[in-house]
Amino acid sequence: MNEALKLKEIFFAERDLVFNDADLLKDAFKFSIRWSVLVEEFILRALKDIKLDCAIASVGSFARRELSPYSDIDIMFIYDKVPRNDDTIKQCVTILWDTGIEVSHTVRDFSDINKFLKEDLHAFTQFFETRFICGSDEIYKEWNKKVLSSLKQETKKNLINEYFVDINLRYQKYGSSAKVLEPNVKFTAGGLRDLQVLQWIYSLKNDIIIDTQKEITQTEVFLELLKKDKILIPKAAKRLLESYKFILNTRNHLHLISGHKNDRLEFSDQEKIARRHGYTDSNWKEYMRRYFDASNVIKRFTITMSKRFEDEMSKPISDFLSIPLDEDFTMKGNIIYLASDIELTMSVILRAFYYRGLHDARFDDVLRSKIIEAVIDLEESKDAEHQSSVFFREILRLPKNVSKTLNVMNELGVLGAFLPEFGELVNFFQPGVYHCYTADEHTLIALTNLENLRHESNTLSRLFLSIKNKDILYLAVLFHDIAKPITISGHEIIGAEIASSVMERLGYSAEEIQKVQFLVRHHLTMEQVAFRRNLNDPTTLNIFSDLFPDTELLDLLYLLTYADLSAVSPVVWTQWKGELLYELYHKTKRMLEERITGEELLASSMLEIMEQSEVFSDKTVKEHIESIDDLGYLQFYSAEEINQHIEEIEKGSKASVFFKEEAGYTSITVITRDSEALLSRLCGALSINDLNIHDAKIFTRKDGIVIDNFNVTDFRTNEVVDKSRYDKIKSDLILAALNELQITKEFNRIKSKWWRIENKLFKRKGKVKIVFEKHDRYTIIDVFSPDRLGLLYQITRKMNELGLSIYFAKINTKADDIVDSFYILDRHKRKVSANEYELIIQQLTETIEEML
Repeated sequence: MNEALKLKEIFFAERDLVFNDADLLKDAFKFSIRWSVLVEEFILRALKDIKLDCAIASVGSFARRELSPYSDIDIMFIYDKVPRNDDTIKQCVTILWDTGIEVSHTVRDFSDINKFLKEDLHAFTQFFETRFICGSDEIYKEWNKKVLSSLKQETKKNLINEYFVDINLRYQKYGSSAKVLEPNVKFTAGGLRDLQVLQWIYSLKNDIIIDTQKEITQTEVFLELLKKDKILIPKAAKRLLESYKFILNTRNHLHLISGHKNDRLEFSDQEKIARRHGYTDSNWKEYMRRYFDASNVIKRFTITMSKRFEDEMSKPISDFLSIPLDEDFTMKGNIIYLASDIELTMSVILRAFYYRGLHDARFDDVLRSKIIEAVIDLEESKDAEHQSSVFFREILRLPKNVSKTLNVMNELGVLGAFLPEFGELVNFFQPGVYHCYTADEHTLIALTNLENLRHESNTLSRLFLSIKNKDILYLAVLFHDIAKPITISGHEIIGAEIASSVMERLGYSAEEIQKVQFLVRHHLTMEQVAFRRNLNDPTTLNIFSDLFPDTELLDLLYLLTYADLSAVSPVVWTQWKGELLYELYHKTKRMLEERITGEELLASSMLEIMEQSEVFSDKTVKEHIESIDDLGYLQFYSAEEINQHIEEIEKGSKASVFFKEEAGYTSITVITRDSEALLSRLCGALSINDLNIHDAKIFTRKDGIVIDNFNVTDFRTNEVVDKSRYDKIKSDLILAALNELQITKEFNRIKSKWWRIENKLFKRKGKVKIVFEKHDRYTIIDVFSPDRLGLLYQITRKMNELGLSIYFAKINTKADDIVDSFYILDRHKRKVSANEYELIIQQLTETIEEML
């Protein structure tokens, strides 16, 4: 056995000992140092017989001695001048790979320093984040000298500005919140990269390369330097160090359970890592609460230091331009400073935040740090919640910057300290649901989206600007999920009571409390009706409108519903959902203003539509419309489209298919004669074409002709269907309508292909829930389930087998989840007997679970 293979065996044995050392894995720094030093040792052993005319240095996390198990092992070959040949480099890299050390390498010489300064400042970063391993110590020292001497003031400024740009770009890609539910532990805000960038900026500004040969991580050295420079007090440095260690520890475990480099912390990995740390099935989410605490500390420090660096690079503002805000605070430029030695009680802190919001300013880093420390002390002493709420109420009444102010209050821990009920919401999350953020972050994003309406020009914007007392709306947003840490199911009911007790404590009137209670209690109602019910059903409209004593509460609920939905995730709020919400709002507002019933509204709406176009005066058109007992048909299709439908029916076409693009969806209409299991067959035809069905509308004429409409997107891209696919889809739909398509056979044929797609699209097992709701004409079934390809086909097929006829369907997809609602009758066109509920639940649940 040659030397490299022997060394490889020893290296892998030593590596496995490190990777399986449970005690070592408890301390991220000890683990990463041991692993980094082990790799260094075996590089030295592997290359001991090679004569090197260069320096070999570690780069990146290897140089920082912060290697995670499957981190890239980056090395740099440093020459004083361009190497005459690269045989030595090839030999070194080959030996290292043969030894089991899979290095990535770069080759640099002294001339590259100025070259990269001019051409690629970003890549220049790795030049001052290196650690000597072997070879020529003189070349390495000379390299560092030249790197530092090349950094002129203007270059430093340009490079630091590039880092600020890079932070923003990274946040855009991986998440600007430290509370993204499935974060990238390295790149999401509050991840490891945040602190690393600050180290680079510090090195640049202070002309130092942090490359100590002590067995200590670079982050530990960096924080010691910050303490020495009095930038951080010991308590804050310790908190930051522990936070960074916690996230690095998470990364170490994530690599080990994945078996490869992986920085995306998904729900399934979170559970596994939590169990490795002794958490159980019942409390593993506490691990993630600690994670979000840690990432928030890092992000908070990143913002503070970034602002500090920016201020140091800009021209100082003269003290003569300082504006006193009161005896305790002054403002210079847009920065607020503490002007006295006053103790920072909660009342004083809230006053500072009021000024911050009023003047759209920010705190200087000294005041910011003092607020953080004061809040921690206040929370420990439990003094915060009993102090004056005057300035908190004034913050909510600010003409603008309310959400901005509350966001910073939450980031610095003030909001949770002042409102302990909100504190319970901080870092709370529900794994596997369609939310992207922790509950506190979701709440504050909802507030931000609400305030951003002032910059838009639409119905929601005009409505928001017309609200006189916006603080009532802001409180409703703050409290809408307040009870989730107590219970998810029914959180709106308990939340209304919590809102009442908090507002009473804050000194609000009984009338104001009742408004917020109503909004919190019903914050889910509007979306449930809009997305699950037939908005052309008078019963639905009557029940919903009866909730409101006046239009003010309707206006507020509409805005709250928008804020809530738009803050869930980037994909949840769509134009289609916006239109559904507006339709419900508009119809209900008209009913309340004109004091009419749902029946009266729909009848008058039908007359208005008929009178608006001459087309509808035609006898054939009138008869066609009167044969469809659903106003939705008139509202959904234009006069031109209705004419098209009549022409196809009069031609005697057995089946016709129309396509139309709108609002991010492809709308597909099928006209054919009704037959057994028709809806199921059409859903099957769409499914085998890899289409995701978002909505199904069923319009049936008295003579048995059906006009079925589906809003679909491509499953892979979630975008409109490429027009080149229309012919194949049309052919399959016509065959399905005529019962000539072997759907079951096709379905089974492409299941293996779907399995591969589903592994990428759907990550959840989830629970299935079937709920019945009473209605005066139909039985309504709501199906809650994780989504799968072809799910709607299987559900409708099973309903047909159970003798159920579907008269209306609303398909609501929320990321990995669906809530499908069906208006049904039994085979005798009667409402389904309650005696049959259990059988239907059992059969549908089994059908869905087979697919999961």
